[in-house]
Amino acid sequence: MSSTTEQMSDSACGDVDTERETLNIVLVEPEIPPNTGNIARLCAAIGANLHLVGSLGFKLTDRYLKRAGLDYWEYVRVIRHESVDEFFNSIPSDRLFLFSKKGSRSYSRAEYRAADYLVFGSETRGLPARILQKYPERIVVIPILNEKVRSLNLSSAAAVAAYEALRQMGFDRWQQG
Repeated sequence: MSSTTEQMSDSACGDVDTERETLNIVLVEPEIPPNTGNIARLCAAIGANLHLVGSLGFKLTDRYLKRAGLDYWEYVRVIRHESVDEFFNSIPSDRLFLFSKKGSRSYSRAEYRAADYLVFGSETRGLPARILQKYPERIVVIPILNEKVRSLNLSSAAAVAAYEALRQMGFDRWQQG
């Protein structure tokens, strides 16, 4: 399913509970290390897998990436996919939610389940048009109420989406203890 050209250190790629289905947060060609680091911290907090897809705008050893993820990298399962096509061909399309400002269905109207893939594009380009065209029924949008604001920060959007998915699935199912 995945391959790796850049390896994170052993302490940076953590183990997850393989006995339960878990949410997947997918970043397609992310460009800004602190955003990816913040999302990795989010994944650690909620037990989600982090998928990094296609070319990255940084090295996985970037200090800003590491700093944003703090000391939580050992709690994150990072899965690296070499190409966009390889990733999309490897997962069931009915489990995808493509987040784009070009969507018309609100993210809060989507019905999320464990093991879904919440997919976000790069900070400057969003998701590739060919992917949006291939899966138009899977596109959702996080509404922006002020028309003068173009987009949300990638890590903010991932957090909004992940916690809506967890809310729908029932937080107590996900809580440890």
